[in-house]
Amino acid sequence: MKHIRELLMALLVLVTIQLSAQDMAHYKRIVRELSSAKYQGRGYARGGANKAGEFLRKEFVRAGADEVVCQPFKLDINTFPGRMKASVDGKPLTPGVDFAMREYSPGIKGTFPLYYVDTLDFQAEKVFKDLAMPENKDAFVVCDFWFSYKHRDVFRRLQSKDGCANAGLMYIWEEPLKFYKAYGEKVVDKAILWVPYSFPKDAKTITTDIENQFLKGYECFNVIAKVEGSRHDSCYVFTAHYDHLGNLGRKVFYAGANDNASGTAAIVTLAAYYAKNRPEYDMYFIAFSGEDANLRGSEYYANHPVVPLGRIKYLFNIDMIGDNNPTAYCEASDEGMRGFALFEQINREKHYFRALDRGELAANSDHYPFATRHVPCIFLENKHGDAFKYYHTIHDNWKHAVVDSYEPVFRLVRDFVGQYR
Repeated sequence: MKHIRELLMALLVLVTIQLSAQDMAHYKRIVRELSSAKYQGRGYARGGANKAGEFLRKEFVRAGADEVVCQPFKLDINTFPGRMKASVDGKPLTPGVDFAMREYSPGIKGTFPLYYVDTLDFQAEKVFKDLAMPENKDAFVVCDFWFSYKHRDVFRRLQSKDGCANAGLMYIWEEPLKFYKAYGEKVVDKAILWVPYSFPKDAKTITTDIENQFLKGYECFNVIAKVEGSRHDSCYVFTAHYDHLGNLGRKVFYAGANDNASGTAAIVTLAAYYAKNRPEYDMYFIAFSGEDANLRGSEYYANHPVVPLGRIKYLFNIDMIGDNNPTAYCEASDEGMRGFALFEQINREKHYFRALDRGELAANSDHYPFATRHVPCIFLENKHGDAFKYYHTIHDNWKHAVVDSYEPVFRLVRDFVGQYR
């Protein structure tokens, strides 16, 4: 009998390990798929985000969800899916490495002189006087970004067609260069480029052939999956955004393995888990689009929920967990603080993370529209590990993917659901 018990225990351990490995295999498959070239960075040009949304709809069905629906909404967004060429004094620049675009920049084509702002002896009126000289006609103004931010009233004039006759601006920024979409719902008067600190300090001209495409009323959709529980009076909600930054020209795209294929893959595997281990309460799994365009998908859902927000027992927003920092970052709504105490208790007992570092609530991901509507919620993120330096760069791809935080996050959330009352 002793040998039989030992054999059964060994088999149980083996099955547990295999199930865990299978979850990780499922997770990796989705991260790798979503960060592949076929989705072109899951942006709004070339249908990248919507193709990813259709993939996720099928994945939730495959995971065993009882219902899967798509919730359409529209947004206005500036994109760069076309020509993306630039050179300095005849030397070609590589998109995403040597330059990137501000999300609200128009396209621009031509050759332009470069005017470097003197930050040591800065005189605003001298800058405008210099730019009025014939040799600086249609110049690109080059300046350190943080200096320009300090003097933003002056630089707003330089960005306006009515403020000065310069062709555009080049802001010097840290490497690797980042790209954003949050304020891309408009196009400003003049082209604005990011360049790294390695940009030459004595270059004479820049030649550009850059094309933007403004999408008005572009239709996106949230993917909403439901796993039925035995009780329907309340529900848990698991969210993650699946959109990302898309293209920077025809050849360069931002894969977004960490941001946020990692969180999206996690909620799909959670859906699969609860489809096999039926929960007490209904479970909703929402993959949002439009997060990188200033939380458009989650804001739309919060205004048009499929179930009343007051029925949500707790909401988990999982974003950028593809990293290996032993400390997890969290934000909780006021109503979610009782739950946060339970998260800390579970983590102390199970040692999933060294600690849970709670920050101030901010409009930095899809939990925020719910937090402002008094929904108990938490934002789970893992940052400042080896993958964080690639955030919003072309290097956030499958090659640099990190999976260390997936299982601790999965287990922390699963244990919380099992204990929260």
